[in-house]
Amino acid sequence: MKMLKPAFTAGAAAAFAFVLLAQSSFTGRWVAEITTPNGDKRETTFFLTQSGDRLSGAVLNGWRMQNISEGKITGDEAVWTVVVRFGQQERRIEYHARLRGDQLTVSLPGFGRAAAPRDVVARRISTDGAPIHPFANLPKATIPALHDVPDNGLARTPPMGWNSWNHFNRRIDDKTVREIADAMVASGMKDAGYLYVNIDDTWQGERDSKGVLQPNKKFPDMKALADYVHRKGLKLGIYSSPGPRTCANYEGSYNHEEIDARTWATWGIDYLKYDWCSASEVYKPSDMQAVYQRMGDALRAAGRPIVYSLCQYGLEHVETWGPRVGGNLWRTTGDISDNWRSMSDIGFNRQLGLEKYAGPGHWNDPDMLEVGNGGMSAAEYRTHMSLWAILAAPLLAGNDIRTMTAETREILCNREVIAIDQDKAGHQGYRISKEGEAEVWAKPLAGGDWAVGLFNRGESPVRITVRWSDLKLSGRRKVRDLWAHEDMGAFENFSAEVQPHGVTLVRVAR
Repeated sequence: MKMLKPAFTAGAAAAFAFVLLAQSSFTGRWVAEITTPNGDKRETTFFLTQSGDRLSGAVLNGWRMQNISEGKITGDEAVWTVVVRFGQQERRIEYHARLRGDQLTVSLPGFGRAAAPRDVVARRISTDGAPIHPFANLPKATIPALHDVPDNGLARTPPMGWNSWNHFNRRIDDKTVREIADAMVASGMKDAGYLYVNIDDTWQGERDSKGVLQPNKKFPDMKALADYVHRKGLKLGIYSSPGPRTCANYEGSYNHEEIDARTWATWGIDYLKYDWCSASEVYKPSDMQAVYQRMGDALRAAGRPIVYSLCQYGLEHVETWGPRVGGNLWRTTGDISDNWRSMSDIGFNRQLGLEKYAGPGHWNDPDMLEVGNGGMSAAEYRTHMSLWAILAAPLLAGNDIRTMTAETREILCNREVIAIDQDKAGHQGYRISKEGEAEVWAKPLAGGDWAVGLFNRGESPVRITVRWSDLKLSGRRKVRDLWAHEDMGAFENFSAEVQPHGVTLVRVAR
């Protein structure tokens, strides 16, 4: 009797093995296509390896590769955790998944304002679960030798304007920017000193054959937009990253610094926010100063005055070298959120001891204003605005100016408070006393006056006193309340009853 040869070819055997694996194991590379709130599509890749009831691997969101810190499998269900770091902040994220053949249904955690978890279906595209980073084969960038970039002469007082991210996030386009520019003029914000209209992440398209970065379909003509903003007497800002991709996974300026700076100058850009983001995947922390210097040199060579904002979350003691790379301002912390805890931690705790690094042309940046976004009370927003003014912080509104209330407008456009921030002496204020939840912060002003903030970080009213001796003053001094817009009289020291999370902000005559 003649024996029959097996009908399986090598390819058929591999396919059969794949089917068996798909039916029994989480191991493999899984890809899910996700639609973002602004309609963009992006992929999330799950690199998973099963060993008994344990799961290891990584999650790739855009350019962010996050290793699984712990994972467990129970039958056809799995749960795993990754740790995400945003500058100095850390967040644990838990994923839940259910396996059905070659499809993995994953419950993604919600991100952003009021975002709820949602399920997505991931397809297995490989039986190999080994992580592969998208930047693994990028050409290495040259790290320049350190030198001092000349001062560009800009931002002699802290920049004032508006930025799209806090309110609009990814939902920003040409039409909205034009309407914001119109509203800045109509609302009186321009007259109060707000000049920069800054487009944050998600404007970028693809590079053409010459390497020139084009805006995406949301911004059909960036030069025309800049011209429109300029005709309003305002200035236009833009956003990029020294890494290959931006925070939102759009094209960055990696290895294209010089051509990007020239492109922005040609468009008429007046301000650059340069966000570290994916640079952490291709550079060492010790490279940071040289990497920011490279863009500082490129902006200088582009032939147009462009304010240079370093956004790297206070890492590597940026305050000590920010001016040397051409920076006009540098972030001192992670991102702000529209709540009391975030704002007060960033403003009160994270700025201590930084005052000696600020001055005309070079400012510590505790991040943008949240005033008017709805997460805090009016009293808390007045505290926010008062503290940023004493800190000589950039005042970049982050609300929807088109629809802001009269109360929000009054907070943002308080000329007396703005004058504290914009004082020509350029001193950053500092804390002079703390008793429990009561803090007194003071800022010396040109001509010898002082701005003093009496802040109540607690949950009950408290009486707070500032002593003239702490300001190197004596005798009776005239005091003006900058929120009430009234002269209080002359005092040998000054005390006020301050409500929870509130402030009394005064100007003390020399």
